[in-house]
Amino acid sequence: MSTLLENFREPAPSPLLLLGQGRDLSSERGVECPGDLPAPSDPDLVERARAARAALGEKAFVLGHHYQRDEVIDFADVTGDSFKLAREAAARPEAEYIVFCGVHFMAESADILTSDAQQVVLPDLAAGCSMADMAEIGQVEEAWAVLQDLGVAGDTIPVTYMNSSAAIKAFTGRHGGTVCTSSNAEVALRWAFDQVGGTRGVEGTGKVLFLPDQHLGRNTAVQKLGLSLDDCVVFDPRKPDGGLTAQELADARMILWRGHCSVHGRFSEQNVTDIRAQVPDVNVLVHPECRHEVVTAADYVGSTEYIIKMLDAAEPGSSWAVGTELNLVRRVAREHPDLQVHYLDKTVCFCSTMNRIDLPHLVWAMESLVAGRMVNRIVVDADDAHWARVALDQMLALPGS
Repeated sequence: MSTLLENFREPAPSPLLLLGQGRDLSSERGVECPGDLPAPSDPDLVERARAARAALGEKAFVLGHHYQRDEVIDFADVTGDSFKLAREAAARPEAEYIVFCGVHFMAESADILTSDAQQVVLPDLAAGCSMADMAEIGQVEEAWAVLQDLGVAGDTIPVTYMNSSAAIKAFTGRHGGTVCTSSNAEVALRWAFDQVGGTRGVEGTGKVLFLPDQHLGRNTAVQKLGLSLDDCVVFDPRKPDGGLTAQELADARMILWRGHCSVHGRFSEQNVTDIRAQVPDVNVLVHPECRHEVVTAADYVGSTEYIIKMLDAAEPGSSWAVGTELNLVRRVAREHPDLQVHYLDKTVCFCSTMNRIDLPHLVWAMESLVAGRMVNRIVVDADDAHWARVALDQMLALPGS
């Protein structure tokens, strides 16, 4: 039977974070949605959602990220990770409206990849990404200037994780780099080192500036490419020269941006130790955005899609402790009653920004479109869109993409 750990407790509900109403200037995107949202307690809300979705028909295509709430996933035409969803949107040119139930950078990617005739809608503009917002374009440009001043920029190529703003993807494209996902980070890094290392590739002297998640960059470089932790340095944009000496930057192979996922960064090595003590023969399965010591202690490491596939193929009766966002863990646990599925941390953490997309916001966005009102449209600057597309196309050209 599918179970969760005892002492499992959910965070206290927050009307601001979960419903996205009002402003929070300390949040990633302190914005308000115009118009009036349906009350979350409205007993007719599900019927209103069904009616609005039916009225939109094929004019709309609703995308639901894996970390979304079930009430939102129920109305998604397709579910998946961020890049899969953006590509799905681009493959539906007949859909006039792309309603992206995810976060801001995902909607930007959809706008970049879809045609000019399609309009991308984010039901709540406050649905940002704490990781993506840890790398602002001004900071990254200043960091590149530091590398230029120290004479290492010529030997450095940027690689940005999909979880980044369009402006950061565009920066990467302008400087000859590529985008990567958690699934193809190894291939992307090998390609990048080939660009700056000649025939020596990873064994050369070239460098990668990896944005914005230090953990994915470090874990991939060390576990997949065979680099050492000493080859990795962390560039802190809040410190002069990133808090690094000229020698440290000269010696580094991986220059990691000081960014992380607020959900995956919560998991600790102690969580792994505790679950192994409580659950005999447990398989520990975590996302590569987790800290290096967590990834090292785990049995299996992979992207969201990898986690889903691993549990789909798991031996009936086996036990699993999963280190990723709670909505996904709950969903796969329900889908696999023949497995024992545990959440890796006893104090759980939703992706609070992803959870800002809720059924009231989705209903409001769809009913607005039915009424002929465009709301919360995401539009990427044309120049940024061009260069971001260059970086995305480079990723698509990587082996196996």
